[in-house]
Amino acid sequence: MSGNTITHKITTTAEQIGATRASARGATHETSLAPNRAARELGLRRSDLDLAVHLGRIRTVPDEGGGGRRVAREEIARIRAGEGFPEALRDSVRAVGTMEGAALMEVPRARFTRLARLGLLVPVKFYVNRYRAVVWLYLAEELRQFASDERNAALLKGRTPEGLRDQLTEGLDLRPRNWRGRHLGFLLRQADDPWARAAAVASLLDPVEVSRVVRDPYERSHLHRFRPVTPAHGSPGSPAAQLAEEIMTAVDPDEVDWLRADLAGAAEAARGQRPAPRPAPRPLSTPPGREPTPHAAEEPGRLRGLLGRLRRRDS
Repeated sequence: MSGNTITHKITTTAEQIGATRASARGATHETSLAPNRAARELGLRRSDLDLAVHLGRIRTVPDEGGGGRRVAREEIARIRAGEGFPEALRDSVRAVGTMEGAALMEVPRARFTRLARLGLLVPVKFYVNRYRAVVWLYLAEELRQFASDERNAALLKGRTPEGLRDQLTEGLDLRPRNWRGRHLGFLLRQADDPWARAAAVASLLDPVEVSRVVRDPYERSHLHRFRPVTPAHGSPGSPAAQLAEEIMTAVDPDEVDWLRADLAGAAEAARGQRPAPRPAPRPLSTPPGREPTPHAAEEPGRLRGLLGRLRRRDS
């Protein structure tokens, strides 16, 4: 009878948990939209919606039912009420490659690439094409602003300063680093948990560097749980995926040092708010209340003494 009662209680509890989750999911879905639906409502392609979220121009909310992030209906209404919608929104997330960007800025492609390698034009995203070449994309809006700024006139039409030319000759290319900095800003804006913020920083470091900063294996395991999902670039282990992973991992010593310091601070803050979970301590070898009595502890000594007397008597 007791077994049936216990089973009934467990079943009821599971049903209650399921009902609570379903209720939370239903409430969230009534007040927010999944990304694909939100993109249709805003007249955007899904990739453009993702970029707008990345740039902080569209705010998202977590799915209380355990799914991915969603867009609140209030946010949809706010954006639709904006001036020039939807053309202004589409133009604000328009990303262009080198050829189109150079034409937009009215400069040769070679000059455009030099400006990007020097870090003066910051890519907003990238992909690896079928020839395993990295294609960098830039916000058209930012390129127009750069070209219209009179302070940049010499960079657009004049001879590149000698110091900058020397850096380019030595192989300087700040495009991957600038992309990582921009991407980290996006990850931190989306992080709702202190460990998620630490994991965002850790995602740009080599695992060896992470282990040097976060020495506790339980904390590293907890960090891994919050590790952000990286954009897919080819199948796992493919040359394209490996190339993308190289771009997403800091290599410059000063950048690595900066990220290590940020990770140490973020991990310390997360540790202070909520320590990483650990396994329950193992029970004592001797159960409580079963400690050996003084007589039991003395028993081996008494037996050795008795055996010694018997040996002497036999000899």
